[in-house]
Amino acid sequence: MYVVVAGQGYVGLPLAVRAAEVGHRVVGYDVDPRRVQQIATGESYVEDVASARLGAVLDSGAYSVTAEAAALARFDIAVITVPTPLRDGVPDLTYIESCAHTLGAHLRPGATVVLESTTYPGTTEELVLPILEKSSGLIAGADFHIGFSPERIDPGNKKWPFDKTPKVVSGIDAASLDVVKGFYDGLVETTVPVSTTKVAELTKLIENIFRHVNIALVNEMAMLARPLGLNVWEAIDAATSKPFGYMRFTPGPGVGGHCLPIDPSFLSWKVERDVGVSFRFVELANDVNNHMPDYVVRRLMEAFNTRRMAVRGSRVLLLGLAYKANTSDVRESPSVRVAELLLDLGAEVRGADPHVMGDARISARLIRVEATAEEVTASDAVVLLTDHAEFDYETILEHAPYVLDCRNRLSGANVDAL
Repeated sequence: MYVVVAGQGYVGLPLAVRAAEVGHRVVGYDVDPRRVQQIATGESYVEDVASARLGAVLDSGAYSVTAEAAALARFDIAVITVPTPLRDGVPDLTYIESCAHTLGAHLRPGATVVLESTTYPGTTEELVLPILEKSSGLIAGADFHIGFSPERIDPGNKKWPFDKTPKVVSGIDAASLDVVKGFYDGLVETTVPVSTTKVAELTKLIENIFRHVNIALVNEMAMLARPLGLNVWEAIDAATSKPFGYMRFTPGPGVGGHCLPIDPSFLSWKVERDVGVSFRFVELANDVNNHMPDYVVRRLMEAFNTRRMAVRGSRVLLLGLAYKANTSDVRESPSVRVAELLLDLGAEVRGADPHVMGDARISARLIRVEATAEEVTASDAVVLLTDHAEFDYETILEHAPYVLDCRNRLSGANVDAL
């Protein structure tokens, strides 16, 4: 089939490459010409897609990438994987709307559109469907198919790559579901059909809210356990020995990516708008997780005070700028917030991350370095924010005068765990 994947980011590029590998003719569409140019050269910026894989489907002609909407004409299936940010606490669906208008102009009878972008329940039927009908002059269900299949990309997860992760699928009617399920059956090992697109949209939010709330729980436990003289990490390890009724979550400097800092607020906004009540679990989790970078800086200030030092004028080395280990993803990364807070306090802040190159979201005031023995030795404090496998932890432990370990990776006289 002729498949269009609109949006070539962390979700769209793996999907497009996989679809090309199984035999579809795929066009990756993205409105960012710099991203398009980079992908066209065979250079992947997504860890889940090796440049060799990308180069192979480009060379075979099964996959191409473009910023030209005219290339979308006469598609069989189009998948929308564009961003859905929050603006002042309100879902910004302008990228979805714009993409739906573009696809609608090229929609033909018998074609299918699938939304994958995370959003609130009702978006597929109440927003995307009417735009497609208006732009195409066709009728959903009678002339074309439409469905929703929430993305489940976990960057850097080798155990559960795209094709091994079960895929929830849905459609506005039985015929749409059949087409959507059939498409994804060819891409992944397991599909999980549900009755409506709203159920599929809610499924994604439940998954993210579950993680968001539980991470907030252990983050707050970490903050409360310290003044009580308790080791929360040891307690979590002990609790993990229980083979039923418990799932392990660990504290950290905050949450990043799109799923946790943003997605739960979609349902919170929807509930507030349509039901008139607040979603207290989400709001509380937001409050705890959003302020973890502040807690990290406060802990560092306490450590400096103990050593009769000031943060202003100190040299602080941050290890890990991505929000997650072994990835380059800095979306909503708490490390960026920690750096900004320390810079505002007058510290000389240096950041080391073997995965993250230049990124506009990282302050230009942050000095980029490598985590060498010399750099570690010259620092007044080292803060381990993201525990990439590439870091030499023995060197850090040997040469750092003080380490604030936010991932419980190190132990020693010079180490404080979060």
